[in-house]
Amino acid sequence: MAVKVLIPTPLQKLTNDQATVDCSGTSVAELLESLELSCPGIKARLCDEQGQLRRFVNFYVNSEDIRFLDGVNTSLNDGDEVSIIPAIAGG
Repeated sequence: MAVKVLIPTPLQKLTNDQATVDCSGTSVAELLESLELSCPGIKARLCDEQGQLRRFVNFYVNSEDIRFLDGVNTSLNDGDEVSIIPAIAGG
């Protein structure tokens, strides 16, 4: 099952400057493991020491925020698109 992951610019140094990466997984949690295998070090940027998603990183599956779905247990299907969006603060 192929899932397209859109990588934000600050993390593209971990993906050999690729803006998109094809990964596999039936859930966001499995996708994170697949992403780590193909792009070592990226999971540490996305997850904290306990393995939970960092608060300042948002994940969207087909434009739906996973916080309003099933979080990391959100199901994925072949052809889905996952966007990783870092939060932006300012004032």
